[in-house]
Amino acid sequence: MIRLVLGVAVVGGAAAVPLVADNYLLRLGTMLAMYAVLAQSWNIIGGYAGYPSFATAAFFGLGAYAGALLQGAGAPMPLAWAFACVVAAAFAALLGSAILHLKGHYFAIASLVVAEVLLEITTSWTSLTGGGMGLNLPILRIPVDAQARLFYWSMLALAVASFVMAWLVARGRIGFALRCIKQNEDAAAMVGIDTTFTKVVAFVLSALFVGGAGAMYASWVFYIEPPDVYAVLTSVKPIVMTLLGGAGTLFGPIIGAVLFLIMEETVWRTFLSVHAAVLGLIIVALIFFLPHGVLGLVKRRRPAAPTAGHGSAGQEPANRGGGA
Repeated sequence: MIRLVLGVAVVGGAAAVPLVADNYLLRLGTMLAMYAVLAQSWNIIGGYAGYPSFATAAFFGLGAYAGALLQGAGAPMPLAWAFACVVAAAFAALLGSAILHLKGHYFAIASLVVAEVLLEITTSWTSLTGGGMGLNLPILRIPVDAQARLFYWSMLALAVASFVMAWLVARGRIGFALRCIKQNEDAAAMVGIDTTFTKVVAFVLSALFVGGAGAMYASWVFYIEPPDVYAVLTSVKPIVMTLLGGAGTLFGPIIGAVLFLIMEETVWRTFLSVHAAVLGLIIVALIFFLPHGVLGLVKRRRPAAPTAGHGSAGQEPANRGGGA
């Protein structure tokens, strides 16, 4: 109950940010919410199942173009965003059925290629997607401040939805099945877990809200082009954020998203010309010294609970007394 009240208070506080923040802070808040969606979604397949997916960019770009095309046809933004979620999830189901029999770096390479294939298709399909010239979206006829608040609240709602999804997965049977698959997939199959179905479901869940985030991003910036929405960094960033915070945990992706955005903004301002290289070195150093993420470091430093006969209440340790 306390956690629920605390969670509601945090979400309520985040929702009230537009009442006091300027447009720059709202842009950062929108980016943070989008990063949280990407990281939390990747954590389902990468953190819980242990499958190193690089397909996030494919789902993001597919959702961006699906939402943009539907908006261009006159559909309202919420409908376009929902449609993008469905398209990304359906594509993930088909893709997962085809490549989830692969493991390790074979799966990683196969998932990485998907975004490049979609980029080529999108670039060459000029009549529908605009090709390399990109695609313009309808501009909202509302003030700039109102736009900043609208997209902040929309992306925040998507981040909350992705967190609820992750919470349900972590506490449900599918979370248990995914953890078993991560530990030993063959043993999981032997005890009756349908590993193929479970992995496909996890892959679909990892794509669902990423597609919606891509559609919201397209509506937010009013213009998209293939190299932007299918960028490799869109696949790499969620992995880094999740590992930074703690893979396979509920709050790790959120913590990682916050830390990553802080580093990204700080490095961008300080090392404008070589920001990518400096940011990469910082990230590699953090992951090298924090292999289990920030939450792993906190757990290691947390004192162990006393056990019976070892410093429990009412008992003195055997080595206490008579010494300096």
